[in-house]
This record gives sequence, structure tokens and C-alpha cells, in this order.
Amino acid sequence: MSITFDASTKTFYLDGKGMTYAFFINEHGYAEHLYYGQPIAHDDLSYTRERGVQSFVVKIPGKENVNGLCYYGQFPTELSFFGTGDYREPTVAVTNAAGDRLAELLYDGHEILSEKPAITGMPSMRGGETLVVHLKDQFTAFACDLYYTVYDDCGVIARRAVYKNGAKTPVMLNRAYSFAMSLPGGDYDMISLHGAWATERAVQRTPLPYGVTSVDSKRTTSSATLNPFMAIVGKTTDELQGNAYGVSLVYSSSYVLKAEKNESGNVLLTGGINDFDFAWKLGAGESFETPEVVLAYSHEGLGGMSRQFHDAYRNHLINPRYVRSHRPVVINNWEGTYFNFDNEKLKAIVKAVAGTGIDTFVLDDGWFGKRDNDRSGLGDWVVNSQKLQGGLTEIINYVHSLGMNFGLWFEPEMISEDSDLYRAHPDYAIGVPGRARCTSRTQYMLDLTRKEVRDAVVGAVNKILRENQIEYVKWDYNRNVTESFSLGREPERQAEFAHRYALGVYDLCERIVNANPDVFFEGCSGGGARFDPAMLYYFPQIWTSDDSDAEERTRIQYGTSMVYPVSTMSCHVSVVPNHQTTRVTPMKTRADIAHLGATGYELDTSSFTDEDRETTKAQVEDYHGMEELVLNGDLYRTEDIYNSNYFGFMLVSKDQNDALLTAYRRMGGAQVETKYLRVCGLDANKKYRVSGLDKVLSGSTLMNVGLLARFPRGDFGTVTHHFTAVEE
Repeated sequence: MSITFDASTKTFYLDGKGMTYAFFINEHGYAEHLYYGQPIAHDDLSYTRERGVQSFVVKIPGKENVNGLCYYGQFPTELSFFGTGDYREPTVAVTNAAGDRLAELLYDGHEILSEKPAITGMPSMRGGETLVVHLKDQFTAFACDLYYTVYDDCGVIARRAVYKNGAKTPVMLNRAYSFAMSLPGGDYDMISLHGAWATERAVQRTPLPYGVTSVDSKRTTSSATLNPFMAIVGKTTDELQGNAYGVSLVYSSSYVLKAEKNESGNVLLTGGINDFDFAWKLGAGESFETPEVVLAYSHEGLGGMSRQFHDAYRNHLINPRYVRSHRPVVINNWEGTYFNFDNEKLKAIVKAVAGTGIDTFVLDDGWFGKRDNDRSGLGDWVVNSQKLQGGLTEIINYVHSLGMNFGLWFEPEMISEDSDLYRAHPDYAIGVPGRARCTSRTQYMLDLTRKEVRDAVVGAVNKILRENQIEYVKWDYNRNVTESFSLGREPERQAEFAHRYALGVYDLCERIVNANPDVFFEGCSGGGARFDPAMLYYFPQIWTSDDSDAEERTRIQYGTSMVYPVSTMSCHVSVVPNHQTTRVTPMKTRADIAHLGATGYELDTSSFTDEDRETTKAQVEDYHGMEELVLNGDLYRTEDIYNSNYFGFMLVSKDQNDALLTAYRRMGGAQVETKYLRVCGLDANKKYRVSGLDKVLSGSTLMNVGLLARFPRGDFGTVTHHFTAVEE
């Protein structure tokens, strides 16, 4: 990796794994984008500049008599600003003390840092050489620092902006996006991940039209309906070839990402904190740090782009203590019991799987307060002694006596109206005094923008974790903000709420997760409704979806893998008929799909037969045999479940000596269809022993010929093939 500045042309070259990013400071002091793509030499790229289509050109202030390129709107940009002739989406919008909304942010120096500084109060990528470009409005002293970080082990650039008020009076930030990036004219598609509860991160690919196309959230959370991700790809780009540019925002509150195709066909990407219902008062001398955005590039199609994101998040974002460590194989009681359990029922579930390789029992919702349904108890993090006589001690000791770890469910950000906490502190709930609150799942949300509320939550949760031997926590989040009002802020600063809530969540995580470094934390949000990179900073894995049906999970896990490593997806084998879809799928299929992530089980195992126990034991052994590939392997999506009857994931070790292909056929038929499975990622010059074939074949043969699929008869069947390199 390297960051180079050519003083003669004022050009910055950012070279990372498999890519070069270049921009320069043009003759007007404007940060002008030049190139983003495969590695290139550090040549003078000024020959690539063009005038483009002109429409009511407005010249740069003071440049009326200058010929040539002197219109901000025609420059591919690293940061766009409003009011001086650039009619594209601005990266920043500021109201100055005089009431005008102008900002002309031009070059004011730069620094190259050996190590990327952390962002105050927010998760971000670790490490990496970093460029900081200083921009400043000379009239108002409003300024911006643009940060760029490159890595030698993944083809990504981490970017963010810091806005600074150098004036002696406050200004109002009305938009504070994290980045801007320009792509040359072309016929592009845009890919986004949409969904809802139980249908998270479905892949949507659409032609990119002229104008502004956006994905966003106004929910004070990041995920289920639209994930904070977009990709811009060429028309012919597929899984294996073509240019793909990905944008992934490390943020967990209301956000927006935009792609604007202008009259010249050029595309401007920008976004960050959603400027809907956002305003931030920036006092004299104060700064505002934006969340980080991670840009990934690959000329090896969507698969290559995804692998860059996967390496970036495993190597530089997720907790290094857990990212490559053995993941707990859990049995969770939720779908087995829901709220209806006691010590004896829980013991029966645990006893049934002792010795199968399942190593962690997770006690889900219902163990605390007055909690026999979802209408009460949230916020009262004290043990329900009527359900669990003797507190947690009896069930914890029993689990430990069988050689297993114990896990516990929390929903720290929520409060029930029927709770001791609400009766004592009704003001802790988000809401406007005198106005009725919206309910969702019959619960309210705690105002985490206030320190005293966070202190109460931290104290209660840490007390449970401190007083009990708990090795695992499932952190849930089951509704979104509605009223967006805090008693802790003055009226003119209420539009700061959504971002301050995100900062409150991160503070809560820092003080609970970091205070309990030996506890493994899993994220959850009514399934996968807050599956974003910022949450992965605290939670090495996230419950991918409440929909645990194997058929549905092929689509959910396929879409999630566009950005997120398979090791971050919590995937369980559940009962049939499935509780969400009523579908019946073979247990082998359920296990094969669940093994393409951090695996576990979610059912009432107390009814297991001896055969069920042996099947489970064999499945866990199989998973342990492939876990290294789940944690560290490269992913190739070999079959597209959205556009075919098939799903395929292939995991390949970094040294290409070990690989596993899992393929799934949705619907069978009376006649056997001839189907060759695509094989990817192997070393063409190596020989591989292929399980199920009793043959040794070269990587070149396997990748060009493929494997004849031999699915079991019927619907929803899977086949797996293990590839092991052998010495010739």
C-alpha cells in the first residue's frame, strides 16, 4: 500500500491491493477526481479531463474572464458544495452566521499519516496509511478534512469527512455526508439490498437512470428495509468479471447513499448521515466527525467486490479477539419454548444435546422481570424468580456441569410501560411530553441520547454479567424510533437526535462489551434489521434473520454475502414445519445451509430421538471440519438463487489447498435434469481430491468443466463436495 503526492501535478495516488485511486488539486484549488480502478502507473492524468455537456454554465466566482475548465459542476469531485454553480448533490450544506448557505471548500494543505486515527465515539476500520486533505472556505473559515485510508491486504478505501467551524460564531450543519466519489460516464446498473422482517437483504439490480437514485433509512437504525450499501456495476458485470464499485457505510442510524447520473452521463456517489430531519449546531472552534464509508473496487465482478469487503471487515473492523476464533455452536431455546419455560424444561433441552458437540446453551427472552409475554418487563434486568427458582444459578450450574457454556438474551435499548423502570422513570422513554407515543411490539425505546439513561442500562446489564458466570450474550433490538425527541436537548437542537442516538448506542456497547471482554456478544434485531458494519465492530456475528427456513435462508444469506463475510451470519438449524413458513425441508439441507455461517440450533431438543442426537453430532463434526473455511475462506457465489432453481456457495482457503462447495436445488422433478455445478477459486495448477467422486482432478479441469450435480430426489435437496489439494 502507498499514498504518493506528485507535487509537480498536485496529484495524489492511492495504491492498495488490486487498485489505484487518483485525484488532484486543479488550477482552481478544487479537489478533482481522476481515476479509480485497476492498478496504474503514476502518469500525468490531466489528458483525461473533458469539458462534458454544458447547460447554463456558471463560472467560478472571480473567473469570469478565464477560458477553459472553470465551472465547478463539470469537475469530477471529491467533495461537492452548494451555491457557487455546482448543481449536483452537495456533500455538505451549512448555514452561516449571516444566513447564507455558501461554502467554497478549496485546498488548504494535506498530511500523510502512517496510521489512521480512530473516529471519536464511532466504530471505524483499524490501521492503514492515511491521507488527510484540508479544504477551507477563505471567506467564512468553515473547513473540511477529507480522510482516505488504503490497505495492502484488501482492495478498499476507508473514507470520511470532518467539518470544522473556524469562525467566531456558530453555524448550522444541514447536511454532513461522509464522502463524494465520481465515476466516468457509462451504462451502469445499481445494486442494493432491500427487505423487511424475515426477508432481509434481498438483491435488487436496476439500470441507473439519469438523476438521483438513493437508498436510505429514516428509522434511526440501519437495516432491514434497505441496507447501508450500494454497488455501481457495468451492464455486463457478473459474479466473475467486470468492474464493480461498492459503497458500505459503517453506521447504525438514519443514513442515505446516493448515485447521481448527470447530463454528461458521469456518476457522483455520495452519502452518509441522512440529512432528513438532521441539523447540527456547530459552535465556534467545534468539529463534526462523520461516520466512515468503505469503498471497494474489483474488476473480478461482484464476487471480487464482495471478497474485498469480507477481507476488509475481517482484517480491520471486527474484534480481532473473536474474528478468527472458534464460534460457539449454540442451542437456543426461543423457538423451542418461547416464553413458556422453567428450570426443568430448560434442563431437558440442554441434556438432550450434551455430548453432540453443541457447546453453548442460550437462554432467550423471558428470564427477567415480569415477562411471560412481550407486553411487560423490558428494562427490568433482574431474574424472574417465579420461572427460575434460585435465580440463574441453578440453570447456569447445570449447563456448566455438562461441559457447556451459558448464554443470555438482553434487549438493553428498550422499555415496557408495564415495568418497574418505567414506573420509576417514565421520562427515560423516548417521547414528546403530553403526546401519545407509538408502540411497536408493545414496547417503547429508551432515550440513549441521555447519559443518565445509558448509565442505568449499563449498571443493570453489567450487574447481571458480573454476578453470574455467563459466556455469551445475545443483544436484541426489536423496534425503531418514532418520536425522535429528547428531554435532554433544547428545542433548537432536536434535529440532532438520530445521530446522537447512534452515538448513545455505541457508548452503550463500549461500556458493556468492553467491560466484559471474556463474553462473546452476538447482535440481533428482530432478526437482521440492524445488520451493518458498525454493529459488527462490537458483535462478531449477527442473527441473520428470524426466518430460519432453509429455502428462505438461501436468498437471505446470498444477499447478505454481497457485503458481509459468512462468519458474521448466525445461522441455525430449526424445527420443521418451519415456524415462519410452515415449510418442511430435510434436516441435511437445513444443516448444510446453516453451516454456511456461524452455525447453531433453534428448536426443542427435549423431544430428540437417539437418531436425532446422532444426526446432530455428525452435523456438528462436519461443521468443525469446515469452520476454518467459514472463518477465513474466500467466498464464491457459484449459483444465483434469485435467477435460477439453484443456490451455490464455494468457500476456498487462502492458500487454495482446501475448499467446500455447497449446492442446493429448490425444486426437483420427475426427470433428472442435467446440471453441472460451477467450481471456482481453485489453483488451476494444483490437483484436488474431490469427495464423493473418488477422483483426483486438476483445478483447471474442475473450474472449466465443473461437476455433474447429483441431488437427492425431491425438493429442497443439497449436495456438498470437499476439495483437498494433493501432492503429485
